[in-house]
Amino acid sequence: MQYLWAGLGLLCVALAMIGIVLPLLPTVPFLLLAAFFFARSSSRLHNWLLSHRTFGPMIVNWQSSGAISPGAKRAATLSIAAVFGLSALLSVPSHVLIIQAIVLSGVMTFIWTRPNG
Repeated sequence: MQYLWAGLGLLCVALAMIGIVLPLLPTVPFLLLAAFFFARSSSRLHNWLLSHRTFGPMIVNWQSSGAISPGAKRAATLSIAAVFGLSALLSVPSHVLIIQAIVLSGVMTFIWTRPNG
């Protein structure tokens, strides 16, 4: 079972890395999942992720208080705006834009109502 958790953690880290360059794929949720999986499989991998210079503080803030840093909130807002803007520029059908606007508004509400890290 330990290898399954570690494999899932590594898969989540890989998806998070892809999410850094692809605006539609989230990064932080995959890193939070990776921390969860590593905590159950490998203290070495878990400690590596928590002490990572870039990702560690985000994970620790979330685990300790459910907080998201203001910079991460701004980055998420810009990414979401860019994705929605791109959809509008590509003339996505209006019903899809409406669904996208509702979902993305929910995501933004969640993000901006979290405490600041």
